[in-house]
Order: sequence, then C-alpha cells, then structure tokens
Amino acid sequence: MAMQSSSKASIFQRFDNYQPSKTLLVWACIMTAAATMIVGFTWGGWVTGGTSRTAAEAAGEIARGELASAVCVERFNTAPDAASKLIEFKALSDSYKKRQFIEAGGWATMPGQTSPDSRIAAGCSTALSA
Repeated sequence: MAMQSSSKASIFQRFDNYQPSKTLLVWACIMTAAATMIVGFTWGGWVTGGTSRTAAEAAGEIARGELASAVCVERFNTAPDAASKLIEFKALSDSYKKRQFIEAGGWATMPGQTSPDSRIAAGCSTALSA
C-alpha cells in the first residue's frame, strides 16, 4: 500500500526527493557557464580585452582629430586677415583645393609638428565650409 502512495506523489514531492549525482551537477554547472558566456558575448555586449583596446584607440584617434580640427579653425579665425582668407577659402570649389589652402596657410600644422596633417586639414576644411 505504501508503494501506491509513492507512485501518486505530486511533482513537487518528487522534486523535493530528487538527488542528482555529482557528475550531473558538474555537467549542469559547465553547461550553465558556457550558455552564460555565449549569451554574454553574442547579445550581452561583452567584448574581449583586445577588442576593447582597439575601440578605445579608435575613439582616441577620432577625438584627437576633432580637437586638432577645432584648433585649426580657431587659428584660422584669429588670423589677422581671417575675413579675406575666409572669402578666398569659400571661393574654392574643390575640397582638395580647400584642404591644400588650409595646409599652405599653416593652420593644419599643430604645435610641435613640422608639416601639416592632411586629416586635420580635411576636418578644418569641413568645419569652415559649414
């Protein structure tokens, strides 16, 4: 008679009485860790140290370029003949010629550098054209 009552145990009672083996627990932990890593790297936004370093370097380059372009624009605008140079600059139609104009004027040469930087000149040209 006791046998019949145990076969009619509810799912909660069977769950309470269940005792998994150590092997099953270890595999469950391994699979849970693997699933967590897969979800984290695919949908969670986790990245490796190398990817993070690459992204930080790229962001630094962009920020440095924007700052240098802002310095270039400021140097252009504070030049004694800025108004006439701006008219001359805006008269140029080609972006390449505008960049050359900025480089030739010396505004794209940052302190400590001996030659103009074409990326700075391009950013400065874009800012002055706006």
